[in-house]
Amino acid sequence: MDFIYHLANASLTLRVVEHLLQKADLPLSWITVIHQIDGWVIKVRMDDIIEESTAEDFRAYLNELGIPHEPNIRLRMALWALETGQSPVDVMRRYQVAVVSHGKPERAEIEAFRNQFVMGLGYCPETLA
Repeated sequence: MDFIYHLANASLTLRVVEHLLQKADLPLSWITVIHQIDGWVIKVRMDDIIEESTAEDFRAYLNELGIPHEPNIRLRMALWALETGQSPVDVMRRYQVAVVSHGKPERAEIEAFRNQFVMGLGYCPETLA
């Protein structure tokens, strides 16, 4: 079962990652985190054996933080490429997307991306707050 959401900023993205790390009962397969100019797109893949009530609880949690997202064709292709095992660097190069994290939820990768981006710009855009 997949959940694809658009989140407004890095803080909300980090909250989702923390939630996934704390909830050992969620049958998480992997998470993909992509940064875009207008926010963040996350795709969370749960095992097919997830109970409907658990899925609905997680969907409600995500709805509090962001909005369900229907990715455009370029983003769908990038997500598919990551799922099929292509390296994030190749996917970024081919589809011109910023893959921040793919696989196990990693708070450190998101924070490092945010810090490097802010340092390069010299200020913190709203999406990186």
